[in-house]
Amino acid sequence: MLTQILIGTGVIGGLGLVFGLLLSVANKIFEVPSDPKRDAVRSCLPGANCGACGYPGCDGLADAIVAGNAPISACPVGGSAVADQISEIMGTDKTPDQVRNIATVVCQGTVDRCKTKFPYHGIQDCVSASLVNDGNRACKYACLGLGTCVSVCQFDAIHIDEHSKIAVIDPDKCQSCGACITACPKSVLSLQPETVPVRLLCRAAEEGEVVSDNCKIGCVGCEICAGACKFGALTIENHLPVFDWSKCVSCMMCAEACPTGALWGDFDNRMIAEIDRDLCIGCTICKRNCKFDAISGELKQLHEINEACTGCGQCVKKCPKKAITLHVRDHERDANAKVGTTPEAFAVPKK
Repeated sequence: MLTQILIGTGVIGGLGLVFGLLLSVANKIFEVPSDPKRDAVRSCLPGANCGACGYPGCDGLADAIVAGNAPISACPVGGSAVADQISEIMGTDKTPDQVRNIATVVCQGTVDRCKTKFPYHGIQDCVSASLVNDGNRACKYACLGLGTCVSVCQFDAIHIDEHSKIAVIDPDKCQSCGACITACPKSVLSLQPETVPVRLLCRAAEEGEVVSDNCKIGCVGCEICAGACKFGALTIENHLPVFDWSKCVSCMMCAEACPTGALWGDFDNRMIAEIDRDLCIGCTICKRNCKFDAISGELKQLHEINEACTGCGQCVKKCPKKAITLHVRDHERDANAKVGTTPEAFAVPKK
C-alpha cells in the first residue's frame, strides 16, 4: 500500500515537473516583448481605472497613448501634471495648462427650500427612489439626496449634507472622473470648469410659476440676468440662462441681479480696476468705454474709479498708457456709487 502511494506521488510529481518545464518553454517562445515606453506611461497614470478617459482602465489608456490613438492629456484625473510627465516620455511638446473640471451639483433644492411630495421610506438609493413617481421631491429636477453618487465616488469627494439632504462636492478631492454624473438618475451633477465666474445652479426648465411653487431658489426664467449682462454673454433658452463664455468678461452682474439666487457668482474673487495716477493722462477713453458709470474725470484730468466697478476689465484693454490694472476686491461692490449719483462719487480718494 505504501509502495503504491509513493509510486503515485512520484508520478504526479514527475508530471508536474514535466508540465512546468513545458509551460516555461512555451512562455519563452510566445513571450510578448515588454514596451518600456508603454510601461513608463502606465506608471505615470493614477491607477484609478475609472474609465473617464474612454478606455478600459489605465492599462488601456497607456496602450492607446503609446499607439498614438489617445492624446497625452487624456487622463482627467491626472490633469496637466500627468500630461507633462507623459509628454517627456513620449518626446512631445507639453500641453498648455488645462482648466480643471469639477463635479458640480446643479441644484440648491434643500429640504427647507424644495417641497416634498410624499414621505419616502423605501430603499435608500436615488435610482430606486426615482422609480417611485419620479422621486419624492416636488421639483422633478431636484437632487434626491440618497447618496447614489456617494457610493460610486472612489475619491471620497461627495457627501450628503445631513441637514439639507443634498449632495455636496469637495472640489479639492474631485478628480473629474465623471462616475457620479453617470450614476445620478436625475442628471443633477455635471462637470464644469472650476474657474468659471458664475454658475447656474438650477435645471428646472419649466414655467416660472411652476418652479417658484416647487422651490424657493429655483430659476424662474425672469430674464433679469440677460438684461443685466451688457456684453451679450447670456441668453434665455427653454426658461433657463445659457452662457456664451467667449463673451463673458466676469463682471458677475447676472448673478448680482438674479432675484432668486439661482445664479451663483464668485464674488470672493471679483475684481476692481485701479488707475495708476502717475500714468493717467486724462484721455477719457476708459470713461467712455465703462458700461457701469464707474469712472469719473474730465479731459486731461486725473481719472478715478469708484465702487460701482464690476471688474469687467474693458478699461484695462482700452487704456493707451496701460495705466489701469485689476486686483481682487476687499469689499462688496456698491452699485449706488455710479458717477453722478452721489457727491462722494466724484471725490478724489486720499492716498
